[in-house]
Amino acid sequence: MLAVALDLFAEKGYHNVSMHEVAEKSEFAVGTLYKFFQNKEDLYKALVLEQCGRFEDEIVQALEKQGDAIQRLRNYIRSKTELFRSNLPFIRLFLAESRGASFNIQAGLDEELRKRHDGILEKLSAIFESGIDNRQFREIASPYHLAVALDSVVDSFSLLWLAAPDRHPFPADPDTLLEIFLKGLIEP
Repeated sequence: MLAVALDLFAEKGYHNVSMHEVAEKSEFAVGTLYKFFQNKEDLYKALVLEQCGRFEDEIVQALEKQGDAIQRLRNYIRSKTELFRSNLPFIRLFLAESRGASFNIQAGLDEELRKRHDGILEKLSAIFESGIDNRQFREIASPYHLAVALDSVVDSFSLLWLAAPDRHPFPADPDTLLEIFLKGLIEP
């Protein structure tokens, strides 16, 4: 049901799909669909939480792989960008629907997604803290602020690529982003 809903929402937009359509395409009676989901908003929430849970699991696995701080940051960049690229229908749907903040608040997604994102930022922060403790990184900001900054850089490059892939190709090598992020612009 969720896969069918994702396909329909991605193709037509959330507001242009009915529960009857989802039931018909998933070959269930509409009553069966309502046994699982109270309404279309509840179906959308379940879809987003399922996808975000999968993304979170893969990113956390990447962050927890063996290696020094820089290798673990590479793993994070690779994992996040691969998830972005391989899930474009969901990414486009989520971005289109999340621009309407009231919709996300009504669906109860803001708080739940914020908690998941905060968990990833905390894990990234721990990597920066480890790199600082091991003298791999200078302490130019708090580990948490460094995590937010890297996360934002990866998101920005991903969104530019999504908007205009020919004009803004995503760097194939995660070290490109790490160079931008870790080396800085100021000559020593």
